[in-house]
Amino acid sequence: MIAYTKPENQRRKDTASFALEYERAQVQRPFTCMIKLPGPVCNLDCDYCYYLEKDALYADKKYGLASFRMREDVLERLIRDYIRSQPQERVEFIWHGGEPTLVGLDYFRKILALQQQYGEGKVIANVLQTNGTLIDDRWAEFLAEHHFLCGLSVDGPAKFHDRHRRFPDGRGSLQRVLECARLFRKHGVEFNTMSVVNASNCKEPVAVYEFLRDVVGSRYMQFTPIVERVALDEEEPLSLVAPAYAKQAALMEENVGAEEWGNFLCRVFDRWVKTDVAYCYVNWFDNTLAAYVGEQPSLCSMASYCACALAIEHNGDAYCCDHFVFPDYRLGNVLEVNIAEMAKSDKQLLFEQEKKDALSALCLSCPYLRICGGDCPKNRIDRTPAGEPVSCLCKGFRMFFEHTQRYFEFMAEELRQQRPPANVMKAKL
Repeated sequence: MIAYTKPENQRRKDTASFALEYERAQVQRPFTCMIKLPGPVCNLDCDYCYYLEKDALYADKKYGLASFRMREDVLERLIRDYIRSQPQERVEFIWHGGEPTLVGLDYFRKILALQQQYGEGKVIANVLQTNGTLIDDRWAEFLAEHHFLCGLSVDGPAKFHDRHRRFPDGRGSLQRVLECARLFRKHGVEFNTMSVVNASNCKEPVAVYEFLRDVVGSRYMQFTPIVERVALDEEEPLSLVAPAYAKQAALMEENVGAEEWGNFLCRVFDRWVKTDVAYCYVNWFDNTLAAYVGEQPSLCSMASYCACALAIEHNGDAYCCDHFVFPDYRLGNVLEVNIAEMAKSDKQLLFEQEKKDALSALCLSCPYLRICGGDCPKNRIDRTPAGEPVSCLCKGFRMFFEHTQRYFEFMAEELRQQRPPANVMKAKL
């Protein structure tokens, strides 16, 4: 179980893997940052959002966007130090929130100016995750001109999307999202879709997939299962709690169940594998195939170790991970500690290592561990018969891996023979 108090009180992992990672961290190593420009402030009020309530961590929350917008001194220090910390020639910035477009176009022009000022000849790439509701022609032109890759949040047809992703006055947001997708296509903005799989849309997997493909025009789809726990103690500052939370907590009613998640993946795969293997890319399918050919997954939840992917709050506070923005996981502040030092700190390295060290005996004996990596530690809220933590989605992942094994084995062999994996669409398996 992951639990941090103070770094000096942490139990050191005396393992060869930790020692190797620690040694590597003493030199420059690449890491990523998810930068929360407006903190948790958003113009939508999605009922399953894990981040909206993070304003409770900051005393000045009553001032809204004015107090949460990242100050320019924080922004400049972050951009300068992040570029300097990266050993590779390509440096990627991920702009997130809340809703990052709330800070305005002029703010993003300032970002580009600072990136140019401190770029040191490196290739700078920008990724923007947006709900799409504020995108107009000016925004789309800007994003296309400067080659932003955009993630667009959309959960499927209106009966699913508008049930959860609403404006504060109760209006659904889908029509604005579809207009954003139209503008992205019109101006040539490269985008993918991010869809939260929840207790509602998990019931119609194919309808969701075909809507994203045919109506939104998505060619790269990311599906994220929602797993959150709600504290029963009303005095807790945050209602959603970390896996290490020892008091009583209940599952959020919007959560997707393990079998529902497995069924969702299987049904989407069955539709995809018939006609769309060379046409659409689905994050779970790409990463599963990568595991079959011995490549490292890009999905951190499927990796052996947690990625070094820091979450940077509006005030410069850095946390171990976007899903662990809790006081125990705070690494420091970019105005006080160089971001590279936080990325290779004992606390961060232990956080990354814990994903593997905390695997249950059930996971260690599972034939699919090499594919799933034990899932994200955030989801390890169930217990094995021996009382060890295990992902609450484990049964669903097993369903998916068992259902698709023969297809991925075929595609992996095609790749080894330097043939296109899309040949699976013609194979009789």
